[in-house]
Amino acid sequence: MFSPGQEEPSAPNKEPVKYGELVVLGYNGALPNGDRGRRKSRFALHKRTKANGVKPSTIHVVSTPQASKAISCKGQHSISYTLSRNQTVVVEYTHDKDTDMFQVGRSTESPIDFVVTDTISGCQNNEEAQITQSTISRFACRIVCDRNEPYTARIFAAGFDSSKNIFLGEKAAKWKNPDGHMDGLTTNGVLVMHPRGGFTEESQPGVWREISVCGDVYTLRETRSAQQRGKLVESETNVLQDGSLIDLCGATLLWRTADGLFHTPTQKHIEALRQEINAARPQCPVGLNTLAFPSINRKEVVEEKQPWAYLSCGHVHGYHNWGHRSDTEANERECPMCRTVGPYVPLWLGCEAGFYVDAGPPTHAFTPCGHVCSEKSAKYWSQIPLPHGTHAFHAACPFCATQLVGEQNCIKLIFQGPVD
Repeated sequence: MFSPGQEEPSAPNKEPVKYGELVVLGYNGALPNGDRGRRKSRFALHKRTKANGVKPSTIHVVSTPQASKAISCKGQHSISYTLSRNQTVVVEYTHDKDTDMFQVGRSTESPIDFVVTDTISGCQNNEEAQITQSTISRFACRIVCDRNEPYTARIFAAGFDSSKNIFLGEKAAKWKNPDGHMDGLTTNGVLVMHPRGGFTEESQPGVWREISVCGDVYTLRETRSAQQRGKLVESETNVLQDGSLIDLCGATLLWRTADGLFHTPTQKHIEALRQEINAARPQCPVGLNTLAFPSINRKEVVEEKQPWAYLSCGHVHGYHNWGHRSDTEANERECPMCRTVGPYVPLWLGCEAGFYVDAGPPTHAFTPCGHVCSEKSAKYWSQIPLPHGTHAFHAACPFCATQLVGEQNCIKLIFQGPVD
């Protein structure tokens, strides 16, 4: 027997409907120590056997914490807005047979479908880097998908806890809208950016907005956790599009629709591109040894044949120890081909297919990390400002979250073919 909230079982030859996938930026195909249960680098949202969505119903205004608790203990979902010590508005939610709800957050409690932890930029092994205090909410956000076509997905700030409640305390930003319904923001907020023109090579970055608990769209607060909300943006909605970015203040997620993923290269396609590059036997122009990208499941060990590149000019070499200049940084070298001085790093193939906007060959590397992907994918991510800290934004490599540098944030690689 399947309980409510479980995914729809596959009938013979029938896949369950896929609403879309969430992919965490900063991971190259899997978490550093492997995906485990609800904690992984990507999460597919499928139609559930039984709808588990909820919608607002009764509103109660109560004057004592005991009365508020009595309502929230009824076993129904509810959102409590504490206005003062002696006034709380409790909005009860009732079952919605037409929607499925998926919850994302740091908590490992059962209401969370997708457990997300802080991404450490550029850290090969995120488990080793200790987060002293996470800024991601335990119950960060919820995504509600229509069970009927076109399977629209909407995002809301905050998730229901194990008691089926969302509590917005006295200090949380909250207000009553002109139509009378209550709304609020979470402490560090849920930010969303929809790219203009979808998730394609022609796309342009959209504007980052904040999503409220009830799903309205607001301009950003002055800082991430400021008390004063931004301005309501009536012309925009909380409907997720292919390529929408969701920032939870510590981790950024990419939403890919089922249709978008259908047109995206697969892991097999990326592996075929890797084998194609290696079959062309690129050579180190100085050592004349053949270079080869390591297999996709060896993403953290630098191998003997691994290609390295000078990121100022793009010339690809094998590893060598010369070219150090006393007047440069430790990892900066002088390219023996063109004498350009710049970072000299190993190249890693970008393995997370969800980050590719096209199926082109891997010809460009992000600077300074050396992750390689197609030209159009590299140029797309090079122009996307991602939230960093409480009010900064900068472009970052989607495969490792390292802040990008240089004139273009990426460089065209120059491979030398075999001389024979």
